[in-house]
Order: sequence, then structure tokens, then C-alpha cells
Amino acid sequence: MRLGRELCLAFAEAGWGVIIHYHRSQQAAAALRQDLRARGVPAEQVRADLADPAAVDALLPLLPDDARGGLQCIVHNASAFVEDDGWSYTPDGLQRHLQTNLLAPLRLTQAFALLVRQRAGGAHAPAGEPACVVHILDQKVHNLNPDYFTYTLSKLALERAVGLQAQAYAPWLRVCGVSPGLSYVSGPQTEDNFERARRVNPLRRPLNPADVARTVVHVARTPGLNGCVIPVDNGQHRLGLARDVMFAVDLGLAP
Repeated sequence: MRLGRELCLAFAEAGWGVIIHYHRSQQAAAALRQDLRARGVPAEQVRADLADPAAVDALLPLLPDDARGGLQCIVHNASAFVEDDGWSYTPDGLQRHLQTNLLAPLRLTQAFALLVRQRAGGAHAPAGEPACVVHILDQKVHNLNPDYFTYTLSKLALERAVGLQAQAYAPWLRVCGVSPGLSYVSGPQTEDNFERARRVNPLRRPLNPADVARTVVHVARTPGLNGCVIPVDNGQHRLGLARDVMFAVDLGLAP
């Protein structure tokens, strides 16, 4: 739990209760829940393997009634991230990325929209502000290169879905995206490469994951934001790198 932890802490700091989703990180999720509860923050945890379509469809019904009834925002942060390229990708690898990074957030957003509409009891619009979904994307969707081929395809499709879902689920849901830059060591990346790569941006400074989390909270708290995607990457997407930043650093292609 890396960015997920930052997101939970940021929402808690802003006065929200938190439901922590995890797959394998049960101990980390339990420790975070305990930490939040010690601060007086309502916190629950729920396990689901987003690579399993049945588990995805069962996720919202698994929530306690009071949590499900008061749910106002879902942040889709979980992601599959496996290295491949246009020559080496396989159908299984593509399906894995599509299921976790695209189909799971699509289905959960659909289920959330239905839940929000049901809670309205037949009204034609929500009584208060609409609920919110935030998809965590990647600055790669604004700065295309062929590395991490099937991962990139899945995030591109989800980025396109932001606007479609914002239209489809209005006035019940707002749907936005946030595209972080490099915040943590990724895949096979070494610490040395990470330290160099995280400064490859116009500001020449590392991206603080807390900036990403604060942006997501801002989206959740701002009713006028809908159907938009916000890059949070110190401007890295403006550099137009021909390779993923990890490879660009090693190959001497980074500015």
C-alpha cells in the first residue's frame, strides 16, 4: 500500500471516513485501519481480487450497510503493472491488464451509480451534491511511448472512459481522472534509476505522492469538476519522451 495509503490519509485529514480495499496486503490494511481509528476516523477494510470478475461484482455488497449507504466517493487506484512491449505482449497479459485496470473500475463505477440512484428512492436527481468517482491514471496517457504496452493500453482506455462515464451517469455521479507521474519505484526499476528518473520533469524536483492524494481529495470536494483528467507530475508529460522515463534515463534520452 503506497499511494493507496497516502489517499486514505488525505481523505481522513479532510474529514472523510475511509474504506480500505486490499488484495494481498492484509497486514498493511489492518495497520492503516487501526491507525485511522486511533485518530477518530471511521475506517473499514475489505478484500477483493480485482483480477476476478466475480470478486469485483461482489465488492460493494460486501460493505457494511452503513458504509454502503453513506458511500460518496470511490477512488480506483489498484493497478496491474507488468513489463512488456509491442513484440513481447501476450493475450493473457493484455487480458490481465484490461481486467484489473479497465473492466474492474468500469464495473465498480456502474454498480456505484446504480447504488446512488437507488438511494434516491425514485427521484430524478440527487437531493444534494452528486457522488464522485476518481480514476487514477498515469501521465503516460498524455505522453505516449510503446513501453509497458498492455498496461498503457488499459490506462488509455480508462482515460477515455472518464468522459463517457461522466456523461452516462449524470446527474448521479461525477467522474474524473488524476494522472500521477513517477512517485515510487516501479517494476524492475533500481533505486538509482528511480532517484534520477523522478527528477526528469520541467521542475527538476521529485513528485511528492501527497500532492497526488491532495489533488484527488480536491476533486472529490469540488462539485464543479466532472469529466476532466488532471495530470499531477511536475509537468513531466510535457517533455514528450520517446521511451518510458526509466528506460530514457538508462539510455541517455532524458533531458
